[in-house]
Amino acid sequence: MIDTPDISFAALAPLLFVLGAACVGVLVEAFWPRESRHPVQVAVALVGTVGGFVATLLLAGRHEVTAVGALAVDGAGLFLQATIAGLGALSILLFAERALDPARSAFVTSAAVPAGSPRDRELMTSTRVQTEVYPLATFAIGGMMLFVTANDLLVMFVALEVLSLPLYLISGMARRRRLLSQEAAVKYFLLGAFASAFFLYGLALVYGATGSVRLRDIREAAVTGGSDVLLVLGLALLIVGLLFKASVAPFHTWTPDVYQGAPTPVTAFMAACTKVAAFGAILRLLYVGFGTAEWTWRPLIYGVAIASMVIGAILGLTQTDLKRMLAYSSIAHAGFLLTGVIGLGAAGEGYGLPATLFYLLTYGLTTIGAFALLTLIRDGDGEATHLSQWAGLASRSPLVAAVMTLFLLALAGIPLTAGFTGKFAVFRAAIEDGAWPLVLVALLASAVAAFFYLRVIVLMYFSPPAPDGPTVGVPGLPTTLVLAVTATATLALGIVPGAVLDLAESAARFVG
Repeated sequence: MIDTPDISFAALAPLLFVLGAACVGVLVEAFWPRESRHPVQVAVALVGTVGGFVATLLLAGRHEVTAVGALAVDGAGLFLQATIAGLGALSILLFAERALDPARSAFVTSAAVPAGSPRDRELMTSTRVQTEVYPLATFAIGGMMLFVTANDLLVMFVALEVLSLPLYLISGMARRRRLLSQEAAVKYFLLGAFASAFFLYGLALVYGATGSVRLRDIREAAVTGGSDVLLVLGLALLIVGLLFKASVAPFHTWTPDVYQGAPTPVTAFMAACTKVAAFGAILRLLYVGFGTAEWTWRPLIYGVAIASMVIGAILGLTQTDLKRMLAYSSIAHAGFLLTGVIGLGAAGEGYGLPATLFYLLTYGLTTIGAFALLTLIRDGDGEATHLSQWAGLASRSPLVAAVMTLFLLALAGIPLTAGFTGKFAVFRAAIEDGAWPLVLVALLASAVAAFFYLRVIVLMYFSPPAPDGPTVGVPGLPTTLVLAVTATATLALGIVPGAVLDLAESAARFVG
């Protein structure tokens, strides 16, 4: 006799909303007329992501861990799911920008046409709009939401593939500079395949050492089994696979090329949502699976945190392209986030978990806002991302320059911005756990990284504009909504962060 599994559909509601919308998007792509397909796809994707966000808010008040087989719908998981769904909805709005002028869309009309062919040049001015990106992005969001609640290494691996495969595709769909975009997609795919192999091999070693792929069982085996070689090697390989997704040095080599080559809305999506998902999985693996086996992971996290902060800050100084500069900024911020992971402490009793949850939210909002502004500065080849093209921007568009300054100051961690509050939280968590040398390195790296943020501000305000400089586009309603939400949140979380910090601390108390 087969027992019926006990499934809580209420606990699965956020995932059902998002993945259900992705499946509906596939059906729309197959059967809806092309002429009216774009608004339908946007509506379906927004209903799925906003519905998933609302469902997480409704579940958050329950304050209990709900085990659904290999998933744990707990406080931290719901906080991360809400963050991913909210940032995903903002990303979908960026995808939908310039729908009234399809020839200026960020996405190629037909991805199957060879780059540079006569048909490709003809489609550059086509009024057709790429719509496959919406179900692909929604599937990726669903995979990310599954990733951060997986209580089982096999489910975590499946979620890793579900979120990764759509990203490999949509990062190669840029309308302009298609060869650069396709090169970025191939690099991302090949290196992502290696990272998935590391994760899967680590999973096999952990299973061989513990006899289970459930994080709770692994934790018990880690406590009773001591420093088993297979267990330590398995954990190291698992972390390598996750650090790749989080773009942590020295596993960061894909990041600058993919950020530069992908369509800018896709870059914003990857920079914000993928970072949250990867660190959510890292936190769950270390907190739930190896929380009491502190000796196995702290030295590794120390090393990669320092490497990521140093490499991101120093190489960011040498960049002349804004998208590549923000890529190295992302690498440096990954190191700052790892100081919060160190702050988990023995058995995960430190302040590091709520601090890291808050940092992920603030970083995601600020990053999406910065990339949204990049889509407005355009020249004949698309977005104008070279630093020289931003000279004198304040004289042409004071409002755009002011909002970009806000986001750059937040990324630099200047007080009264969300970035300062996030950094203060993770640094405090690390100091309370005795990791003050790591915080010292982080402060020095922050000072170095602040230079390349301030360099852009100086260019915008104190350099004369080029006579043949780029144009500043007028944002449509989708981008206006994104900028309004991200700029307001960046200010609010820097001035009055208490409510969200309390929410993150409350969520961190309920982890399964």
